[in-house]
Amino acid sequence: MADDILDVQRTTCAVVGGGPGGAMLALLLARRGVPVTLLEAHKDFDRDFRGDTIHPSILQILDEIGLADALLQLPHGKQRGAVIQTADGPIKLIDFTRAGGRWPYIVMMPQVRFLEFITEQAQRYPSFHLILGADVRRLVEEDGTVVGVRYLSEDGWHELRALLTVGADGRFSKVRHLAGIHPVPSGEPPMDVLWFRLPKEPGDPQDSVAGAPGRGRGIVMLSRPNDWQIGYIFAKGGYQRLRAAGIETLRGSIAELVPWLAGRVGLLSDWHQLAFLSVEANRCRRWYKPGLLLIGDAAHVMSPAGGVGINYAIQDAVAAANRLAGPLLKGELHLRDLAAVQRRRERVTRLVQAVQSALPRRGLFRSGREGSGTIRLPWFLRLLPRVPLLRYLPGWLMMRFLNLGTEHVEG
Repeated sequence: MADDILDVQRTTCAVVGGGPGGAMLALLLARRGVPVTLLEAHKDFDRDFRGDTIHPSILQILDEIGLADALLQLPHGKQRGAVIQTADGPIKLIDFTRAGGRWPYIVMMPQVRFLEFITEQAQRYPSFHLILGADVRRLVEEDGTVVGVRYLSEDGWHELRALLTVGADGRFSKVRHLAGIHPVPSGEPPMDVLWFRLPKEPGDPQDSVAGAPGRGRGIVMLSRPNDWQIGYIFAKGGYQRLRAAGIETLRGSIAELVPWLAGRVGLLSDWHQLAFLSVEANRCRRWYKPGLLLIGDAAHVMSPAGGVGINYAIQDAVAAANRLAGPLLKGELHLRDLAAVQRRRERVTRLVQAVQSALPRRGLFRSGREGSGTIRLPWFLRLLPRVPLLRYLPGWLMMRFLNLGTEHVEG
């Protein structure tokens, strides 16, 4: 293999995976003067049905490094609440407008645009290097310590040596697999999701998110500039049964849950228009080994409930940069430094995973069976939007949940 390697490159930190966590970590390290190379397997950042939500806690981090206002100059939408379609009609149950803070909303921005912004900012620092089309295939280890990676690109094999290698390559992490680290389930999510898009029309709700719970199924709708990104939620293990019933049955179910989509569901004519997501939630008992650290979904796969995956990957990145920049600059990285990152982030991650697992079981999938029609909300939830002192409570509570575990940039 050594004879086939075109070159051996060197850096201080090799970050594998150009998603939100990896890109943010590379930016934060570069601004501290740490030589860092970001390896992304694809030739660009444009992938379909990736998370488009940017929470206020992320804006806070960007503001701390002077980038929040610049990001918000890019085209984006704002999620200010959620309308729940129920048997009693639409109810605006979540309202963020009185949730407090400088950004009482969730920014909706295509992830490709966010990642391009972060890496463009990182390229202002001479210690940052981005390599696209770098498919990491092997870890380089010496005496039980990871000292870099080997990756395949268009022109052949390369070796990148580093004091620290970070696996930020998502739920199917190649780095995690190569390191022999195996995640364990953190509760069995009771749902799977089909993602698709339908166009917007005049008269659609102004709120950025509409949720439509039903008996054993539901819909979550995320606002984009010209269309809705829609997740059809159904009981786990039901995908083949859904396919067997046919796309016409699926269209009917969507129209039943959200009647004002009835005139548009006919645009779904082929299963290739839908992307299936098998929802999982797991975490690694240990996020590190000598010379290696896992962050984001590589360390702990989050359910899509609440759109917290991006948020927690970025919070991991901030915690890692805060703890590791100093040791990396000194060239004296110890196992205790890596362990400290996990200790810092593990407790809140486990808490949020527990909440994510519990909520669907108490709602959509409590019975485990599908039925017709949408559910009728309990009387106290129907009453909340009508009581001035209480109408903003659900939005305030949800924003507190979304901002759990917020990190602050040091240095």
